[in-house]
Order: sequence, then C-alpha cells, then structure tokens
Amino acid sequence: MPIKDLLKPDKTFRITGMLRIESEDDRFLGPGRLELLENIIETGSISQAAKQMGMSYKKAWDLVNSINQHTVKPIVSTQTGGEKGGGTIVTDEGKQLIAAFRKLHEEFQQSFDEKMSIFLEC
Repeated sequence: MPIKDLLKPDKTFRITGMLRIESEDDRFLGPGRLELLENIIETGSISQAAKQMGMSYKKAWDLVNSINQHTVKPIVSTQTGGEKGGGTIVTDEGKQLIAAFRKLHEEFQQSFDEKMSIFLEC
C-alpha cells in the first residue's frame, strides 16, 4: 500500500526543513538573518529593521556584526552622523548574498517537494 493511501485525504503533507549556513563555530545565515538584511535594505536602519521584527536593537546589531565577521567584505555598512544623520546599507556583496541564498532556498524546497512525491509513492 502506498504511503499516500495511509494518510488522511483531507490533509496536505509536505517535507519541511530549515536552511541555514553555518561555520564550525557559529551560524552565518538563515531565514531570520536574511529577513533582518532585507529589512535593513527597506528601512536604511538597523534600529528600524529590528523594530519591524520585534527584536531589540542590541540583538540586531549583534547579528549584523556576526554576519560581517564571517566575510572578507562587509555585508552591512554603517555611517554615523553627517548631514542626514547617518544610516545603514546592505552592500552590493550583501545583496548578492541575499539573492544567492534565496535561490538556494528555492532549490532546497523544490528538492523537498520532489522527495515528498517519492515518499508518497512508497
């Protein structure tokens, strides 16, 4: 009997997982950090990005610091003071990283969907 016949027909099933990239001693990038980077792009501010996520500024700053410590070029760059009061940007390298992670995540989920189809036919 195929697995799909054991499952209730009024339910939809899928394999899920969390895609994260880690070094041997720390997490580098995952969905939460990616959201933080995207919020920084949107707001131009670590503080505002953190607020959108319900996160403390300190936590957001620590995450940004951690991301930057894993790369040879900064992913997030901050400017203090100045005529417009400073701000924060995600660098071109950071935007490239976001795009690559999004593509990897899409492929990751597609693979899970394919594996689920195989599982249901077992």
